[in-house]
Amino acid sequence: MAELDNCCSTQLIDGDGEFNVVGLDNFMRTTNFSNCGLSYAVVAVMGPQSSGKSTLLNHLFHTNFREMDAYTGRSQTTKGIWIAHCVGIEPFTIAMDLEGTDGRERGEDDTTFEKQSALFALAIADIVLINMWCHDIGREQAANKPLLKTVFQVMMRLFSPRKTTLLFVIRDKTKTPLEYLEPILREDIQKIWNVVSKPAAHKDAILSEFFNVEVTALSSYEEKEEQFKEEVAELRQRFFNCISPGGLAGDRHGVVPASGFSFSAQQIWKVIKENRDLDLPAHKVMVSTVRCEEIANEKFDRLSSDAGWLALEEAVQSGSVSSFGRKLSNILETYFSEYDSEAIYFDEGVRNAKRKQLESKALDLVHPAYLNLLGHLRFKALEVFKSRLEQMLKEGEGFAAAAHACTKSCMLEFDQGCADAAIRQAKWDASKVREKLRRDIDAHISSVRNAKLSELVARYEEKLRRSLSEPVESLFDSAGRDTWASIRRLLTCETENAVSEFSTTISSFELDQPTMESMLQGLRDYARNLVMKKAKEQAGKILILMKDRFSTVFSHDSDLMPRVWTGKEDIKTITKDARTASLRLLAVMAAIRLDEKPDKIENILFSSLMEGTETSPDPLASSTWEEVPPENILITPVQCKSLWRQFKAETEFTVTQAISAQEAYKRSNNWLPPPWAIAAMVILGFNEFMLLLRNPLYLMFLFVAFLISKAMWVQMDVPGQFQHGTLAGLISISSRFLPTVMNLLKRLAEEAQGHQTPVPPRQQSSVAFQSFRNQSQPNPTSSIPESSVSSNVSVSDSGIEYSSPNLTQRRGTKTLETELS
Repeated sequence: MAELDNCCSTQLIDGDGEFNVVGLDNFMRTTNFSNCGLSYAVVAVMGPQSSGKSTLLNHLFHTNFREMDAYTGRSQTTKGIWIAHCVGIEPFTIAMDLEGTDGRERGEDDTTFEKQSALFALAIADIVLINMWCHDIGREQAANKPLLKTVFQVMMRLFSPRKTTLLFVIRDKTKTPLEYLEPILREDIQKIWNVVSKPAAHKDAILSEFFNVEVTALSSYEEKEEQFKEEVAELRQRFFNCISPGGLAGDRHGVVPASGFSFSAQQIWKVIKENRDLDLPAHKVMVSTVRCEEIANEKFDRLSSDAGWLALEEAVQSGSVSSFGRKLSNILETYFSEYDSEAIYFDEGVRNAKRKQLESKALDLVHPAYLNLLGHLRFKALEVFKSRLEQMLKEGEGFAAAAHACTKSCMLEFDQGCADAAIRQAKWDASKVREKLRRDIDAHISSVRNAKLSELVARYEEKLRRSLSEPVESLFDSAGRDTWASIRRLLTCETENAVSEFSTTISSFELDQPTMESMLQGLRDYARNLVMKKAKEQAGKILILMKDRFSTVFSHDSDLMPRVWTGKEDIKTITKDARTASLRLLAVMAAIRLDEKPDKIENILFSSLMEGTETSPDPLASSTWEEVPPENILITPVQCKSLWRQFKAETEFTVTQAISAQEAYKRSNNWLPPPWAIAAMVILGFNEFMLLLRNPLYLMFLFVAFLISKAMWVQMDVPGQFQHGTLAGLISISSRFLPTVMNLLKRLAEEAQGHQTPVPPRQQSSVAFQSFRNQSQPNPTSSIPESSVSSNVSVSDSGIEYSSPNLTQRRGTKTLETELS
C-alpha cells in the first residue's frame, strides 16, 4: 500500500484538454523528479478503450491508476492523460496512461483528442506500449489498425522526430506461439506504414528510421491471473536500466532534462492544441533556452544576495581586501558549478550561451568592486611612493635614484595587488589603472623635482645676490675707469662658482642635457640681470651720486682729511678735480658694459662738458651712444647733458661758500694796517722817532709800556675778541681790562715776594659779554646759511669755524706761548 501511495498518480491533461500545471509541479516536487537530469524514462500506453491498459500499468509499474470494474459494465475509465511514478524501477520512470481509443463516449467521428493525445505521447514518451488483442492479429478490420494509422499519421507531424520504441503487448494470448504471431504482426504494421501518407521529405522513409518495434504477449488476466502476473513481472525486468545502450529506450536522443520536463510538456501540448506541426528539435532548444535562463537567473539572484559576496563588496568600499581574487573566484565558481550541474542535460549550445550570459552578468555585478579595489591599490601605492620618496630624500639619496627605486618597488607592489585581486573566471585588464598610477607617480616626481629644483635655484640665486649686490654697489660708489672691468671679473668669478656648485648639486636629478644647460644658463642670466638691475638703480640716482662725489672730492684732501679753507688752496683746481670725478661717475653709469666692448662715452663727455669743445653736430644731441646697444644704455647723451647742467647749478653754491670761507679766514688773520697807512705813519712820525733816539729814557719807557701792553694783549686775547666784530670786541676788552690789570699787578707782587700763583685760564668770558654776543649782529661772513650743502663759516668762542657739507672743523686762533712774567 505504501508503494501505491508513493506513485503519486496525477491527471496531467483532463478530458477537455486542459493541462494541469499545478498538478505536474506538485508531482515533480513530491517525487523529486526535477533532480534526475537525463536519467529518467517515460512509458506511455495506448490502446482501445477497456483493453486493460490501466490494469497492465498497475501490475507492471506498481501504480494505482483507476481500473475498470467489470461488474459494472464496460465503459470509459481513464479520461484524458494520467501520469504516475513507477515505484521501484531505476532509473526514474514515469508511466503515462492515455485515454482509450475508439470509445463510445466521444463518438465515432470525434478523433481529435485521440490524435492529440497520441502525438503528445510520441513527443514525450521513450517507450509506447500498444495494448492489442491477440485475436485481432491478421484481421483486416482489427481494432488496432485505426490506432496504428493514428500513430503513424501524427508521427509525420514531428519534424526530425525522435526514435520511439513501440512495444506491442498482445493480450490474452492463445496457444499459437509468439514466434508465429510476431511476423504476422510486423507484416500488418508494415502494410499500415506503407499506406500512410508521408511528407515529401519522408516519402521513402522506412519504418525503422522512426520506430523500434518490440513484441511481447501476455496471458489473460481474468482467466489466468497468476500466469499473467508472472509474465508481467518478467516484462517488468526489461524496464530496469531501459535507457542504457541495448535497453528498450537505448536509442533515444533529444531528451529534455527532468528540470525542464514541466515546461516542455506544457509547450508541446500548447502547440498540439493549436494544431501546429511540432518541431521537436526547435522545441528542445526552446525548452533549453527557457530552463537554462531560469537556472541562470536563479543563480544570479542567489549570487547577488550571497552573504560572502556582500561582505566582500562592503569591505572593498572602505579599503583594500587581502585575497580578494581568491575569495571572489570561489564564490563565483560555486554558482557557476551549480549552473553547470543543473543545466548539463540541456542543449549544449543553449547551455553554453546561457552560461556565458550568466558569467557576463555575474562579472558585471562584481566588476565595480574589482575597480574599487584597484582604486584603493592605486591610492595606497601612490601614498607609499610619496612617503618613501620623501624619506629617501631626507636620508640624502640622489633624487633620480630615489625616484627610480621608489617607482620600481611601488609598481611591483601594485602588480602583486592586482594579481591578488584577479579572478579565475575573467581576464580583466588592469593596465589602464596601472597607467594611471604611473602617470600619477610621474606627475608627483615632476612636482617634487620642480619644487626641489626651484628651491635650489632660489638658494643659489640668493647666494649670487649676496655675493654680487653689495660688492657691485660698492664698485659703483667708487666708480672709476676700471669699474666695469672689476664688475665683469666679479660677475664671472661668482657666477662660475655658483654654476659649478649648482651643476654638481643637480647632477643627482639626472636631467637631460638641454634642461641642465637651460637651468645653468638661467643662473648666469640671473647674475647678469642682477648686475644690470643694480646698475639701473644707481643710474636712477646718478645726480645724487654725482653731488656726493663732488662734495667728497671738493671737501677732502688727497688724504681724505676735511679741507680747511685757509686761503692757500687753489679752489679752481679743486673744483675742476671734483667735477672731473663726478663726470667720470656719469660716464661709468651712462651704459652697461658687461661685454668688454670699447666705447667713447667718457671721451665724448669730457670733450663736450669739461673742455667745452664745440663740434658740429653736438655729440650729446642724441638719444643713443655710438657702438652701444640700445638695451645697454642707462643714460642717453641728451640726459647726460641735462644732468650736467643741473649738477653744475646745484654745486655752484658749494664753490661760492668755499671762496667766501677763504676770504673770511684772510680777514680774520690780517691785523696790520694797509701798506699805505704804514708808509704814512713812517713819514708823519719821523720826528717822534728821532726824538726817541735822542732820549733813551723815552725808549726805555716805551719798552716797558710795550711789555705791559703785550701782556695785556695776550691775557685779554684781543685778536680773538675782535673776531666777533669791532663793537663786541671793544665791549669785551673794556669788561676784561680791569681784572686783567689787577691780575698782572698781583702776579708782579708775588714775584717780588718769591711766590708764584697758577696762571688762570687764558680766556674767561663774562656773563655780560655772552649775553651781548647772543644779541649782537653777525659779521659779514656769518650771513652764509648754515644749512647749505656747501662750506659754511660760523663763529665760536675760541675762533673761526669752517665747515664743509660732510664735516665741520673747528680751528682756534693760536695763542702766545710765552707770557710776561
